[in-house]
Amino acid sequence: MSSADWQATVLTLQLAGLSTLLLLLLTLPLAWYLHQHRSRWSRLVDGLSLVPLILPPTVLGYYLLLAFHPDSAFTRATQVLGLPSLAFSFSGLVIGSMIYSLPFALFPLRQAFAAIDRNVLEGAACLGCGPAGRFFQVGLPLALPGIAASASLCFAHTLGEFGVVLMLGGSIPGETRVLSIALYEHVEAFEFAQAHQLAAMLAISAWLLSLPLLRLRRP
Repeated sequence: MSSADWQATVLTLQLAGLSTLLLLLLTLPLAWYLHQHRSRWSRLVDGLSLVPLILPPTVLGYYLLLAFHPDSAFTRATQVLGLPSLAFSFSGLVIGSMIYSLPFALFPLRQAFAAIDRNVLEGAACLGCGPAGRFFQVGLPLALPGIAASASLCFAHTLGEFGVVLMLGGSIPGETRVLSIALYEHVEAFEFAQAHQLAAMLAISAWLLSLPLLRLRRP
């Protein structure tokens, strides 16, 4: 494997790891809140969270590119705060990956929290456990299988991400050239030996990440 492909591998692992971590920090309290509160707002969030599943990745990446473009209103507002443009940057890829993988993080967590017996939560409340205590001391420990499933799905989903990355990041070595882009470029250049290596690496990674999910499904 060439040094450029190793660089793409490291960058992909960094992207998948950081996106997964930030998504869990975001969706854990969100999933808990949506489970505890039934309202029009929660139904709206449910509907919006489905959008990344429905939109083609290239369409989602295109709209994110428009939002993060240097001349966009969003970028002009962030530049006032001293923040750089997110288009064609690793930071932009992280945000795009988080949006693209949001359903894969949120839905397993919601199912995990929904599986918790409400009598357990009510008993904790009767013993003086407040909302934060019920979340950290009861909800999170009982939802650990769902948290593991959510993390595995997000990580695996980001490893093979292509459409969003292509539209939002392009192919900048060391910045946005991830494994899926490197694989595409090898095929485009008829470098099938290198393409086979990267494809096999992604396929094996997907299989290894599926093993914890299969173990979690066992009774």
